[in-house]
Amino acid sequence: MQNRALIIFVKNPVLGHVKTRIAKDVGDERALDIYKKLMLHTREVAQNVPANRLLFYSQKIHDNDEWSNALFKKKLQFDGGLGERMSVAFQAALKENDKVVIIGSDCIQINEDIIESAFQKLDESDIVTGPTFDGGYYLLGMKTLYPQLFQNIQWSSSTVFAETIKIVNGLGLKYDQLPKLSDIDYYQDWVKYGTD
Repeated sequence: MQNRALIIFVKNPVLGHVKTRIAKDVGDERALDIYKKLMLHTREVAQNVPANRLLFYSQKIHDNDEWSNALFKKKLQFDGGLGERMSVAFQAALKENDKVVIIGSDCIQINEDIIESAFQKLDESDIVTGPTFDGGYYLLGMKTLYPQLFQNIQWSSSTVFAETIKIVNGLGLKYDQLPKLSDIDYYQDWVKYGTD
């Protein structure tokens, strides 16, 4: 499976810097605990996906953390907005892989089968997306870099998915869609979908 890559974007788990919307309800310590659980879930799912696994940290690469150096190639996210960071990551991954899928670490419902389905859908489609109930997406996959997909998007808004699909349609690309899932952005999301 050397012709495909799974990009994972994570934030360094630093107190006061992760899950800030959750922290407003339950405090920084609990927010960090929830984020670590989300990272654990993401890691367990990702390490079972047969692909080149590219782990992009937000601030600093950690060689001796829970993410195995043998299973994950560790990199640093580009210093810019989310769109720029994703575009640069896709550009790097597509130099060495035919299919590339990106996920974050906010979706407790994601699993290996969904990611595998994304790679398979790229056999027939140019773009694959995994929409979230709040109007964003938890996964994006492509075989060719389309920088337009990362430009003029209102990130962290309820229109991200709709804006992305509008660009996809404007480019005349064929796209496929995965099941709609929930991101964990607020404490009530964790209460509903979390594991404790």
